[in-house]
Amino acid sequence: MIIFGTKGYLYQLAILTLVCGQCGNPAAHTLRKRLTKFTLFFVPLFPISTTYLTQCTFCGAEQKVTKEQAEQLQAQSAGGPSGQAYGQPQQHDRF
Repeated sequence: MIIFGTKGYLYQLAILTLVCGQCGNPAAHTLRKRLTKFTLFFVPLFPISTTYLTQCTFCGAEQKVTKEQAEQLQAQSAGGPSGQAYGQPQQHDRF
């Protein structure tokens, strides 16, 4: 008996402020990577598909983006006003 299947993973790469194409509001959008892996006996072995998408936090609309667009958006978020990557603690100077 062989047990096989797939398992999905969802990674949040960045949070960006964009104008939503669905509702038209300037709102925060999450940049996500959805990865599906083939499993054998419940052990994930290799990726089958990878998709990138943005989701509006205001209306919940999702839009697929290409890998190149996702990398560009992620680089844009890392070079934002604070210059820090997503998930990194920000340091504030007190005067």
